[in-house]
Amino acid sequence: MTDREIYITDVSVPNGEVQIAAHLAYPTAEGIYLGIVVIQEIFGVNSHIRDVTERIAKEGYVAIAPAIYQRIAPGFETGYTPEDIEIGKEYKDQTKASELLSDIQATIDYLKAQPQVKQGAIGCIGFCFGGHVAYLAATLDDIKATASFYGAGIATQTPGGGEPTITRTPEIGGTIYAFFGMEDASIPPDQVDAIEAELEKNSVPHKIFRYDGAEHGFFCDQRASYNQKCS
Repeated sequence: MTDREIYITDVSVPNGEVQIAAHLAYPTAEGIYLGIVVIQEIFGVNSHIRDVTERIAKEGYVAIAPAIYQRIAPGFETGYTPEDIEIGKEYKDQTKASELLSDIQATIDYLKAQPQVKQGAIGCIGFCFGGHVAYLAATLDDIKATASFYGAGIATQTPGGGEPTITRTPEIGGTIYAFFGMEDASIPPDQVDAIEAELEKNSVPHKIFRYDGAEHGFFCDQRASYNQKCS
């Protein structure tokens, strides 16, 4: 990892009457950098997501992690106990795709207004539920590259109900990379195959990564399922 000095702060992103709390990090050196939206797991913008955001900034990006539970549970963040998982899922089930996309677009607009952000090229990366939301966010015009890590439910549902998120694949305008563990109990291999088939059918530039022996959450070094070989 590049050891750039970075500036770290928490900001408020306006979206109509909603003020979205977000963690922002970017290199201190003068320059113009690509912008990246980092989308949390079900556990909020916790220490892991803040660390990922800062690691991305050290690689030479302006990275921002909006609180996608802002409308439901402002300030929520937690760890990885069974109890934490249950409350995180409870909040996840209250989200709506339209609101998530609206809040992410507001975050993109905030990034584009920063003087050090390169115009016309925004990326997105998400983990767990954020991996699913990142797949949704890939349909936004500003998103040119997406990394979706173990996003459960893409092939079977969408936040708030309606047609599964996979049906929106034709709307993806950039490149998408999707990462899955083959021992992930929440994402059966046939769903990974379905996502890949839909991306191919719609000629979306993509690459699917399958990791044998990896469980859900394999990228998160604060979880028991962390797998260094896949990170």
